[in-house]
Amino acid sequence: MGITNDQFRDLLNIAQVHHNLLQSEIERQKVRINEKGGGRKPKLPIPEEVCLFLFYLRQMPTFEVLGLQF
Repeated sequence: MGITNDQFRDLLNIAQVHHNLLQSEIERQKVRINEKGGGRKPKLPIPEEVCLFLFYLRQMPTFEVLGLQF
């Protein structure tokens, strides 16, 4: 038994809001050396990060399998 599509969408919305709040707090406290927008970009968008997290919790795969899947 998994989660429903509505539950997944709610989880995505919560994750997006939490991510935005965390990023704004990090930016507020940061002493900037490089221009805004510099640095490494995330490899996965937030919906895929949530899928990876749920897959990991449900299946407990090795990191090699996670790397192949995501």
